[in-house]
Amino acid sequence: MHTSLFDSTQDVGHNGPMPAPFQPGTVLRGRYKIIELIGQGGMGAVYKAEDLRLSGRLCAVKEILPEAGALPEDIAQMQEQFYREASVLARLDHSSLPKVSDYFTENSRELLVMDYVPGRDLKQLVDEARRQGHFLSEGQVLDWADQLCDALTYLHGQEPPVLHRDIKPSNIKLTPHNTIKLVDFGLVKVLAADESRTVTVVQGRGTVQYTPLEQYGGDTGHTDARTDIYALGATLYHLISGAAPPDAKQRFLKPGVLTPLRQINPQISARTERAVLRAMAMHPDGRPKDVVELRDSLLGSRTQSRGAVAARQALREPWIDALHKNRLLAGATIGLALLALLVSLFAPRLPAL
Repeated sequence: MHTSLFDSTQDVGHNGPMPAPFQPGTVLRGRYKIIELIGQGGMGAVYKAEDLRLSGRLCAVKEILPEAGALPEDIAQMQEQFYREASVLARLDHSSLPKVSDYFTENSRELLVMDYVPGRDLKQLVDEARRQGHFLSEGQVLDWADQLCDALTYLHGQEPPVLHRDIKPSNIKLTPHNTIKLVDFGLVKVLAADESRTVTVVQGRGTVQYTPLEQYGGDTGHTDARTDIYALGATLYHLISGAAPPDAKQRFLKPGVLTPLRQINPQISARTERAVLRAMAMHPDGRPKDVVELRDSLLGSRTQSRGAVAARQALREPWIDALHKNRLLAGATIGLALLALLVSLFAPRLPAL
């Protein structure tokens, strides 16, 4: 059983039915053979496929459909934006992001091809923990948060910046190597420096429990890096509490409806609770200004960035390797040094003149 990467009952801004999905065995672009449907929702579907040119390679094929009732000029604009955004995605290279390898149009459907990521998503893991009557550990959640912050810092640091705009537990997979990947690029948005409107025409507008108010604005809404920060905060709230938070509209209409995390899960630290709730501030100005600030508020000095740890390991490894290869010589050297020290300590001293 597969958990949908899309939830048609929760996509913001979609209306109308969608075409029938591609059937197993269908070959797209003469290369990608559909194995099965992974997820389906209001704006398209995701398929597991076999790459017929590269034997044994599995990939994920994501189709993106225009909104129902779109005018021809809207569809043409969508196609232009799809190719612009897909070309940006294809240039991204980060360990927590699946690599986009191809994009094309078939039967009026826009299609992205990216790495297939095995493993379970974080929604499945938090749901399993809840069924078993316990919470995910704070340390584990913070480790995932560290990796996500690293990926978002990379995305937001592109020129121009790239927003994800649909961060949620079901879009984050835990691989068999215990690393996480942000698997769905469905709502990615490339920000132009002089752009005041950032809502994409290619896809929908997020999943309500993880979507800040400014992302509800349609073509008048303005989103920036703090939109992803809200979604990451709401995702961490879900992972820590075991349930998705109330959506932003509910919170606006009923202040106080968001239960503080430590009332739900007393095991977590006050620091983590403060950081998560700040990331979920209703107004963008109340959130951390960037992901680096969010990461610091979550982890502080007690956890260093994965990049810094990896760099130190890279510096240590040549010395460790050299010692291992030359352990006999190293042992002899240490032995001679100890012998010289003992001789200097216990040798008879000459009388003073």
